[in-house]
Amino acid sequence: MSTFEKISVEISVVLGGQTMPIHQLLRMGRGAVIELDRQADDDVEILANDIPVARGQVILKGERIGVSITEVLHRSQAMRRPESVKKITA
Repeated sequence: MSTFEKISVEISVVLGGQTMPIHQLLRMGRGAVIELDRQADDDVEILANDIPVARGQVILKGERIGVSITEVLHRSQAMRRPESVKKITA
């Protein structure tokens, strides 16, 4: 195995997003539901080190949750990050 192949990459999956007033967030407790900006059958965003690399569908595999890749993004697509997955920076 080459040195390149030993590099670790953090993979994360974005289900969706939501914007709400801080007072609403502060009132949330156990059992609160946050409605996201996507439908249940919409693709989720797959990020590698916070860069979009693919899209996929959430699947259940036994007791585990997984993502089945439906589209691999080209480098030019990956650089155009949708608003729903942009992080707020101070």
